[in-house]
Amino acid sequence: MGSGTGLGRVRGLGSARSGVHHWWRQRLTAAGNLLLVTWLVVSLFRLPGYDHSIVTGWIAEPLVALALIVMLANLFWHLRLGLQVVIEDYVHGEASKIGLIVLLNFYAIGGAAIAIFSVARIAFAGSVG
Repeated sequence: MGSGTGLGRVRGLGSARSGVHHWWRQRLTAAGNLLLVTWLVVSLFRLPGYDHSIVTGWIAEPLVALALIVMLANLFWHLRLGLQVVIEDYVHGEASKIGLIVLLNFYAIGGAAIAIFSVARIAFAGSVG
């Protein structure tokens, strides 16, 4: 380690503000999740029953399906942001870090795609039994 000043040792290592956009995205997706998951729980409690036909009929409503799709996209984006921070903080090998982030991206995109496809399939097919 050099004997230079503190400023000299950190100069050129990048801006301290580089993580602010990531932090804001996490907070915004968390707020969105809070609103959307609260809506989901309240809406589920208001259903007259929980059998397959009632729930699929509810999901088949256009506004419900749209809200569920937005919620799923937001949930998986928030998951990806949070786990990316964990990987960046606790995985020290650069190759391992990049590999895990790539796997995380595949997982988040794949999981969101499957979940959104499931809601869309119910919404477009209606409450077919």
